[in-house]
Amino acid sequence: MADFDGRVFRNTMSQFCTGVVVATGCLNGKPAGFAAQSFVSLSLDPPLVALCPGKTSTSWPTLRDSGHFCINILASDQRAICDVMAKSGIDKFAALDWQGGVSGSPIFNGVIAYIDCALEAEHDAGDHTIAVGRVLDLAIRAPEKEPLLFFQGRYGSFASAD
Repeated sequence: MADFDGRVFRNTMSQFCTGVVVATGCLNGKPAGFAAQSFVSLSLDPPLVALCPGKTSTSWPTLRDSGHFCINILASDQRAICDVMAKSGIDKFAALDWQGGVSGSPIFNGVIAYIDCALEAEHDAGDHTIAVGRVLDLAIRAPEKEPLLFFQGRYGSFASAD
């Protein structure tokens, strides 16, 4: 096993630009969600995605227990949603506009796209969990918008080469 400082690992990984998503779910009528960067398309056949919530997440257990989660792909003008979803101990949904998807999981107004999933499997992954979701429904809602990005510990947006 490599012997290096966790800060070195974090700094090195921050060189990879990621999109920002919010994973949401709803259990017994109560919505929950959290901001995430660890999200990826996993399989086309069957359509699967992977999300990697931290084991310290207080929101992931609600999504897990609901058996569903929805990935909201945030636009560059939705940083405020990300900031709210990164907090704990507050009513994250009180001031946000959303509607339930086919699974009942919240879909935020103004997202670039969403992917509504049934929880297919979970795998242990160190201080995170790899959650595999089977896609139930998805749509592109605002293809004209630029994505919210995260790079070197900062938010940003895509600069077109056009």
